[in-house]
Amino acid sequence: MKLPFFEFAWLWPQLEPMGIIFLDIVIALLLGLMVGYERSYRGRAAGMRTYSFVCMASCAMTAMMGYQGHWFAGMEVFAPGDPGRVIQGIITGIGFLGAGVIMRDGLNISGLTTAASIWAVSAVGILVGLGMYLPAFFLAMLLMIVMMWGNKIEVLFPTHYAVAVNLQFAKGIVPPEAELRELFIQHGYKISRGSYSTVSRLGQYEWRFIVVSIGRNISTPLIALNQLLSATDGVDACHLSYSRN
Repeated sequence: MKLPFFEFAWLWPQLEPMGIIFLDIVIALLLGLMVGYERSYRGRAAGMRTYSFVCMASCAMTAMMGYQGHWFAGMEVFAPGDPGRVIQGIITGIGFLGAGVIMRDGLNISGLTTAASIWAVSAVGILVGLGMYLPAFFLAMLLMIVMMWGNKIEVLFPTHYAVAVNLQFAKGIVPPEAELRELFIQHGYKISRGSYSTVSRLGQYEWRFIVVSIGRNISTPLIALNQLLSATDGVDACHLSYSRN
């Protein structure tokens, strides 16, 4: 007797639920991009790609739980345990793995998109394991497209990028905060509230904070801004780097 798994006839009853999951994933992608753009616009660490990964993966894993009758190509498979608990364990384990690639160096954070993609690709594996091959392929293709073209899509929209600033002042000099804020505003940046960190060593001050560009095309480039700050009276050293806060 032939198993239905090896006949093409088994695929047809699966097309309707797979089509619904396709639509769900597309909607999740659009909503994830929308929420992620808002965070990117504000100069936050998690942007459009990160949010779209998480949103699509969550959608895929939630949607497939509603079609348990279509799992494993619709065959009756003996399962002594609850498959939902197995999936829950996979998601938890992958979450810890993704957390391991997130790195923080001072005010800079990296690895968020990688962590989200690791977690999202676990949904692809779960879908394949459940026999839902077309949704798995569709989700994998969307993840690849967002990873390859996400940055280019973000560039098409206005955004406020963040810059981590580290200023070391000459001994005995305490710069007026108002003048510093005005200097950055003149060159297209504003200091982010609550981002200040100050250190004092033997009368020499060091300030660390985040500035956010007012506009992509009106803000002074980073190299020119570094030269400007380095030439400012009382500044001994200046370090700038692109950041997500």
